[in-house]
Amino acid sequence: MDWVYLELVLVSIAAMLSPTTLTFSVLALVLAERPLRTGIWFYLGAFAITIVIGVAAAFVLGDSAAPSANGERKTWVSIFDLVAGVALLLYVARTWRRPFAEKTTKGMVDKMTAVASSPWIAVVAAGATLANPGGFIPLALKAISETDPTKAGYTAQWIGFTVVSLLPLSIAIVLLLVSRDWAERILGRTRFWLEGHLRVIASVIIFLLAVSLLRNGISGLR
Repeated sequence: MDWVYLELVLVSIAAMLSPTTLTFSVLALVLAERPLRTGIWFYLGAFAITIVIGVAAAFVLGDSAAPSANGERKTWVSIFDLVAGVALLLYVARTWRRPFAEKTTKGMVDKMTAVASSPWIAVVAAGATLANPGGFIPLALKAISETDPTKAGYTAQWIGFTVVSLLPLSIAIVLLLVSRDWAERILGRTRFWLEGHLRVIASVIIFLLAVSLLRNGISGLR
């Protein structure tokens, strides 16, 4: 079971450092005339949709991925891990040290410029679609289910995953509350740092996650 919790930690960190999600979050704050207002609504959108998914999974998925009564890992869970592990390795191989294309970056800036000046409901919707953990959600759902949780336990673990995955955005909001001018300078520098370094850091975490998934998948099929 220790490997399952390690996997959940790696999934949470990988979701937190997702280059696309993190870049959208920073742009939402940097490009907004009222960054605190935009950041809060953007965060609430991402938080709400992620929590809804997790609570629904607590009732639908529950402990279906937990080991059987004799302690053996279920075959479908091991196959899921192998497929996910290979997919993540291919992703890392394709994106390692490769920054966003100029066209992609411009598209992200244009999209967030429009969002930043939109009504609050549009900002919430943008947060729900652009700042959620995305492709890491199925991995987290499966990992929590493997811990054989109660519905309450599943929900509690999912809240923890959600908080960690959105931690950079929540920290930025707190900094804006403390000192807007200082926070805006930090965010401005962070935006350019992300373009040059985030992909490498995220790739390392995703690689470790892939190794963990492959290890669990192979072990479960033996």
